Amino acid sequence: MAEEQKEEEEVAIHGDVLETILSYVPLTHLLPACFVSKTWNAAVSSSLSRFNKPKPWLLVHTQSIRRPHATAFFAYDPRSDIWLQINQKQPPQHVSPLRSSNSTLLHVLHPSNFSFSIDPFHLTWHRVNPPAVWRLDPIVAMVGPRIVVAGGACDFEDDPLAVEIYDISARTWERTESMPATLKDSASSTWLSIAANTRTVFMMEQTSGVTHSFNPDSKTWYGPFDLRPDRSIYFSVITCVGDNLIMLGLLGDAEDVNYVKVWELNGESLEFGKEIGVMPTDLVEKLKGEGTSLNSVRVSCMGGFFYIYNPGEPGELVALEVGEEGWCRWGSLKNAAVSDRSRVAERVVLTCSDVGLGEIAKLVGSGNGISTLLKR
Repeated sequence: MAEEQKEEEEVAIHGDVLETILSYVPLTHLLPACFVSKTWNAAVSSSLSRFNKPKPWLLVHTQSIRRPHATAFFAYDPRSDIWLQINQKQPPQHVSPLRSSNSTLLHVLHPSNFSFSIDPFHLTWHRVNPPAVWRLDPIVAMVGPRIVVAGGACDFEDDPLAVEIYDISARTWERTESMPATLKDSASSTWLSIAANTRTVFMMEQTSGVTHSFNPDSKTWYGPFDLRPDRSIYFSVITCVGDNLIMLGLLGDAEDVNYVKVWELNGESLEFGKEIGVMPTDLVEKLKGEGTSLNSVRVSCMGGFFYIYNPGEPGELVALEVGEEGWCRWGSLKNAAVSDRSRVAERVVLTCSDVGLGEIAKLVGSGNGISTLLKR
């Protein structure tokens, strides 16, 4: 017995060796490893901080366009390079379209209520009174502790540019200054690209680059700004990383895309700072899917991770990782949530969130399951 015990002690795995091994283990499988022992718990934490750090997850939600509008939930973990299906214990039932602002915010607007969720796995939904103005396709953005709802009003409403602010803490709506009149013909999420940081929401016409910003604290609109560093841009979208604005533009025309470029702008002055990168030609072709043109794109991001997709052909995603030192890494991945059926019978909605062991523990602890679909 003593010899066997001695042999077990001699082959024990610990230190850098254990941490290196754990760096190859998918994040979802590291959760049970934390409960093996205090030593393993410390090794997991050290491995995640030193070797293979968690990266923002892409979260894909599908919703049937037919009643009862069943939903399904998928996730891509870039650290482990795997697709997962989240088996929800109680899938949310929404009778209205599920939407996102390409951020962590998911929302559903119904005549009787406004529902939204902001946690990474959308385990908690908040259902509140609807805004006073009924809207079909509004701009919705989370700015600090507030949610701004603008435009998208029905034809019978007096003010199609109406803006309302929901204070999450006070649980109250407030009507404020309407959108600028220059946005009258494009005041909906169909025509405007939306980005928000903790202080400001930005709204850009996707085809012209004309941009306005709104500060919910001062309730003040600014602009218009012309965000066209290159006149050959025919379509562009924006998103925020920290306080700065990121713009992705399609150059050329829909039938003959010359370039897809990414720029960084100052979040205060909206001056162009630098060109981050140019999408490789083969990835531009992948974005087209089975089509011959590229009319538009969408982007969902968190931190330095960007997931770019063609809303008309969502089966292929282009991923862009930008490092703090300025380098960028391009790649592509198949959208595991998209099937032949989903292309015609389901809405596909993307969000992006920071996910760590704490978020996975909450997901599993609430009775939800996780199954691996495929390793890319």
